[in-house]
Amino acid sequence: MHASSTTRRPPRAGGAEAPRDALAGTIERVTFHSPESGFCVLKVKARGRRDLVPVVGHAPTVAAGEWITATGAWVSDRTHGLQFRADTLACTPPTGAEGIERYLASGQMRGIGPEMAKRIVRAFGADTFTVIEAAPERLTEVSGIGPVRAARLVAAWAEHRVVREIMIFLHAHGVGTARAVRIYKTYGAEAVAVMTEDPYRLARDVRGIGFRTADAIATKLGLPPTAPARLRAGIAYALQAAMDDGHCALPVPDLVTRAADLLGVDPALTRTALVEEIGGESVVADTIGGETHIFLRGLHGAERAIAERLAALATAPLPWGEIAVDPALAAVEAETGRVLSPSQREAARTVMEAKVAVITGGPGVGKTSTLDALLRVLATVRARVLLAAPTGRAAKRMSEQTGRPAKTLHRLLEVDPARGGFQRGEQNPLDCDLLVVDEASMIDVPLMNALTRALPRHAALWLVGDVDQLPSVGPGQVLADVIASGRIAVARLTEVFRQAAESRIIVNAHRIKAGRMPEGSPDPSGDFFLVEIEDPEVGAERLVEIVTARIPRRFGLDPVRDVQVLCPMTRGALGSRHLNHALQQVLNPAPAHSVERFGWRFAPGDRVMVVQNDYDREVFNGDLGVVLRIDPEEGNLIAGFDGREVAYPFDELDVLTPAYAITIHKSQGSEYPAVVIPVALQHYTMLARNLLYTGVTRGKRLVVLVAQRRAVAIAVRGGAMRPRFTKLREWLAQA
Repeated sequence: MHASSTTRRPPRAGGAEAPRDALAGTIERVTFHSPESGFCVLKVKARGRRDLVPVVGHAPTVAAGEWITATGAWVSDRTHGLQFRADTLACTPPTGAEGIERYLASGQMRGIGPEMAKRIVRAFGADTFTVIEAAPERLTEVSGIGPVRAARLVAAWAEHRVVREIMIFLHAHGVGTARAVRIYKTYGAEAVAVMTEDPYRLARDVRGIGFRTADAIATKLGLPPTAPARLRAGIAYALQAAMDDGHCALPVPDLVTRAADLLGVDPALTRTALVEEIGGESVVADTIGGETHIFLRGLHGAERAIAERLAALATAPLPWGEIAVDPALAAVEAETGRVLSPSQREAARTVMEAKVAVITGGPGVGKTSTLDALLRVLATVRARVLLAAPTGRAAKRMSEQTGRPAKTLHRLLEVDPARGGFQRGEQNPLDCDLLVVDEASMIDVPLMNALTRALPRHAALWLVGDVDQLPSVGPGQVLADVIASGRIAVARLTEVFRQAAESRIIVNAHRIKAGRMPEGSPDPSGDFFLVEIEDPEVGAERLVEIVTARIPRRFGLDPVRDVQVLCPMTRGALGSRHLNHALQQVLNPAPAHSVERFGWRFAPGDRVMVVQNDYDREVFNGDLGVVLRIDPEEGNLIAGFDGREVAYPFDELDVLTPAYAITIHKSQGSEYPAVVIPVALQHYTMLARNLLYTGVTRGKRLVVLVAQRRAVAIAVRGGAMRPRFTKLREWLAQA
């Protein structure tokens, strides 16, 4: 096949890509095309090439007979042989009579089949498209075409022309075809107008396009660095980035500085833009601790609503009336043979007599047995109880521990994919007298807002969790703020029970929480080890060997299914990104099928994680799954999540990441048979006591720290990570 590029080298084996190349030719057949994602597999006849060439790429519309020009790379696929994988793919209408006939008969023009296509081309030949555009009334000269069919054909042609113009515009401004298809699907015929008027809308409206991409497009469109639209977008993006760091707001000086650094402009400009933005649709100013902060309007309203609803719940009557707690607990002890400790009994009294309550404490202190006793007491008065947790794994564990069904919060609230929210709310509340939520430290402000909105006013709410763990991945620190407000009943369990104290994991978790160094197990068959390293690069190699060879050999654990690497951060030799690549090369080195997208290779057997909430597929940020199969013909990857299959078009794989190694933040709410945690000085900005404590408490049977001892000491003695800017505690205290 002739390729219009100066670089033309043979493709490398095993799916590795050669340098970028270009290709041009006529589409003979559309093997597959997804109207939703634009993914397509084409058979193309190119100049100077005898055989048809498979071309894989993206296009919003595509038809046989069209002329395509593409840039991309040659790939040697194990199953399908030589392919051209296109980054950009542009289609233009055919010019010859034969190509025009094939194009009209392809199904792209509604109501025109092969026979009608022959008649049209017989009448107008190579001038067919000129007639459609310039003299559409002449179409009625063809037998079988009346005014209605002629109008339909003209409309279809106009739509295709608009699509082509949009794609040419997007390609000219540095947008690849996969992203361009998403933009077209979002805005339709208005895409060019939207981008020209306010390119920063792309970052707000189109998944996969962030501020940097939108800013690059704006620059190519000639928008000056100090344009008001750019300054406003920079402020909104800086607040969004702060929200991704867990904040609900930023102090004014912080926001002004962040936005100015992001935009590369004088802080005085961002301060002026902020003054103009306050009181608008997106941001609001309020105080935290007497200092003015800037909130995204939605988060500000959500925190205030949570405080108002919790205060109203806490002052309402108990749904189960008066219960003699001590005799009821004694009856439960007699029934189960499990005697509660004095601290558990006191916690049970506190919770049973409160409408809204928190049960908190570290591992091995009896949170589960205390909750089980309380639920048994409520069963005697026929209270309707719902159990839930933020993640599927946490909900499953809660169900196993209590013997009662538990759901994820998203399933409990009944996801509404059409609106991106939940079906349960004030008009359709949950049917219960009590809602118990485990792993409550994971609940962020938006989810707590939805949860309290859906809770009926007569019902009670119990939050169970470990407040010393990391706060939620999303914005806020709901559990910590609820406890710190002083307005909600709190039962804090601290006594580590004898059986739990035999676990070095639990002992070391409490040592870390108390600011003391963890100690390795003296027994080779123990459950906690500290493997000291000096150099992070060497440490990464050692960690890979521990995960893939030493743990499976000594403990009989499967390195993919049972062992999870938990990293303080993504960057560096001991960060999750590098370790994912390194572990994948050992654990899944030569798959028969794979797909490469967004800097990752995905193949059957790979462990993967969802990185954003997906209401349509009902999988959520932090969910772990495994790649089951790759379907190159359909352009799909199929992953399994807790026994359920979920399909992802190749161009949407930016919502997945390999998960041999994940961040400690993303591990919240999950437990694993074994965890391996790298701790190095290169993680300095993230080294904190609650980060290490959270990682250690994820391991059930085995915890291995691959660490520089000084880095562990910094984490243990450094206290919690920097506080988050939130107002929930203040609002609750004032309620």
